[in-house]
Amino acid sequence: MSDDAEYTPPEVWTWDTESGGRFASINRPIAGPTHEKELPVGAHPLQLYSLGTPNGVKVTILLEELLAAGHTGAEYDAWIINIMAGDQFSSGFVAVNPNSKIPALVDRSAPEPQRVFESGAILLYLAEKFDAFLPKALPARTECLNWLFWQMGSAPFLGGGFGHFYAYAPVKLRYPIDRFAMEAKRQLDVLDRHLAEHRYMAGESYSIADMAIFPWYGLMAKGEHYNAGTFLSVHEYKNVIRWADALLERPAVQRGQRVNRAWGDPETQVPERHSAADFGE
Repeated sequence: MSDDAEYTPPEVWTWDTESGGRFASINRPIAGPTHEKELPVGAHPLQLYSLGTPNGVKVTILLEELLAAGHTGAEYDAWIINIMAGDQFSSGFVAVNPNSKIPALVDRSAPEPQRVFESGAILLYLAEKFDAFLPKALPARTECLNWLFWQMGSAPFLGGGFGHFYAYAPVKLRYPIDRFAMEAKRQLDVLDRHLAEHRYMAGESYSIADMAIFPWYGLMAKGEHYNAGTFLSVHEYKNVIRWADALLERPAVQRGQRVNRAWGDPETQVPERHSAADFGE
């Protein structure tokens, strides 16, 4: 198909199950479970059902940072959800997250278990529960939440937009790749300008805003997403790289990136995490 090929939408859209490329088997226009299967439950109050993708890594970084800061109540079991196998459409997972996206958390510390879904909501829930990594002063707290919600609204353009059309789409088309490459670079420039004047996203204090943004944009600036570092000239974003390097030095960030990861170098993989011993350190 050439760059100039045009698609004329029909009067009524119908689902073409053959389209969608690599993710065609798990994308569908309806919600709800496809099969009956309960989720496993471990020994800790916090049960995480996730995968080591950027949205999942946000949460495991926070949990590891909470444990490193001495919050023993943040001990957790992390169960891998294989999205390519459709685990997110099990009856148990849909009961926790009706949107069938990772990550999803169940807090069993209270008499009635509390479900939490959407990665930003999980970060905010845990930060408030443990009174950590969320500034207390209203101006700094507001700035932290500004950037947390910026990430939630912006990353779909980077992942589902640029990442999909550049790396995963079955046909490479110039218009969507150029459109989303432009937006990805604009977002990186937004961050780079902000980090030129601030140590962390919310100022001088490391927070859940940094944990939310790092797995997407920090690692993108380090050239680790979609093999697109050269294409997007990520070396230009020196302030984002400086900030990402500082986070990569944190042991909790290093551990958090390994949880629910089942690909790549075996030394980087901890498919399930039930205690600190699972890291083999």
